[in-house]
Amino acid sequence: MARLDGWPGGGPEGPCDRRRGSPQGSGHHGRCPCLVRRKLMHLRQRTFAVAMVLACSLVWVSAQGEDVAIDPDDIGGIVTSANGPEAGVWVIAETTDLPTKLARIVVTDDQGRYVVPDLPDARYDLFVRGYGLVDSVRQSARPGQQVDLDATLAPDVRTAAQVYPAAWWLNMITPPAEPEAQLEFALTMKTCYDCHQVGNKATREILPAMLGSSGSSLDVWTRRTGVGPSGPGMAGVFTSLGPMRQALADWTDRVAAGEAPREPPPRPAGVERNLVITLWDWGSEIDARSDMAAGDIRDGTVNANGPVYGVAEMTDSLTILDPVTHRASVVKVPSVASIVVQGFNAAPNRSPHYGESVWARRADVRSSAIDGKGRVWMASRLRDRDQQPDFCTSSENRFGAYYPIEGSSRHVSVYDPATGEFEQIDTCFTADHNQMSDDNVLYFGQTGAVGWIDMDIWDETHDAE
Repeated sequence: MARLDGWPGGGPEGPCDRRRGSPQGSGHHGRCPCLVRRKLMHLRQRTFAVAMVLACSLVWVSAQGEDVAIDPDDIGGIVTSANGPEAGVWVIAETTDLPTKLARIVVTDDQGRYVVPDLPDARYDLFVRGYGLVDSVRQSARPGQQVDLDATLAPDVRTAAQVYPAAWWLNMITPPAEPEAQLEFALTMKTCYDCHQVGNKATREILPAMLGSSGSSLDVWTRRTGVGPSGPGMAGVFTSLGPMRQALADWTDRVAAGEAPREPPPRPAGVERNLVITLWDWGSEIDARSDMAAGDIRDGTVNANGPVYGVAEMTDSLTILDPVTHRASVVKVPSVASIVVQGFNAAPNRSPHYGESVWARRADVRSSAIDGKGRVWMASRLRDRDQQPDFCTSSENRFGAYYPIEGSSRHVSVYDPATGEFEQIDTCFTADHNQMSDDNVLYFGQTGAVGWIDMDIWDETHDAE
């Protein structure tokens, strides 16, 4: 990527600047693939400009007197509405032509200009989303084309609010009047935020399946928090809210009656408009929480441009995405443990969306990390808790003698992408969140203690003791 300040004359006057807005502007600035050598400074400016256009192979387009430049693998243009150019709105390009559905998202600059860069060869549907708008009509395009997009103004506050962040809707809840009660309410609700984006469409609206025969919104909330794999845990948290449960019931009643957030969120500005977000639709709808790793956190060159690995706790899966080929795959994490049954994330409750026993699982996999060899380490159940190895409590083992552990509920698996095989390490301690040290020791934090695996010794001995 060429820096804008690397051009002859100090930077913001060169071709890269004109392509996607000046550095002082806040639109997306794309790369310029051309290398500028100092000897070009001695050429006449006209010859320089012609040479750069030919070398960069840019496709120049014009909209309302403003130049937008795109490479052959970009799509660019300008977004306008009845109010004129729309600044700080998202342009979303989606395709299903690749092995995995892909979306790339950029933000318009002050003149409504956008460039969706570096797109794989495919046909894309483009549309505009933004605060104060409704999603625009989708337009089809391929890389190398200009597409000027017509943004549609939202007809009313409620329609505009459908794309507001969940927090804007959640802020409609009336909190307790007393400061101590406010704090207690906030801390209790924080438990909900661990898993749910409270305020999104799924939480601010009530599914017909949850209505039942009772006309009480409070009864509906009691019913809705008791379903699914975390039903017992959610029901307990909801009950602990006490009188404040009615505030949630009143909130969904007000939303159902047509109320919406009064103030819109601010649109992206400044450096926020320089973000380019790429999303792949991988995994499944029921993966739930997933920990991901793309490289060794100690050395960013390990697994460079390689697959991204995600461990999906609820489905015993190691999900794999290749961001270069856009191919996704799923590998089941092996386990001989019994099916997990617990009040949080593993209750055998029926889901109103997916039915019975959807999340029955054994490995309960979490917390992935990539080592210097590109292997994926993860916490997973290998066996049941009461099948603890004897050395965990043996006086002949110095660790077992010092800190005997009667049972452990999650252990360690290692996946080698080169062979597609798993190795399993039966730990005395319960493994979960981890940190890899510079000397190749993988540490696992737990309440009151720290467990670890010396990865070099494991590779030498393959002996868990």
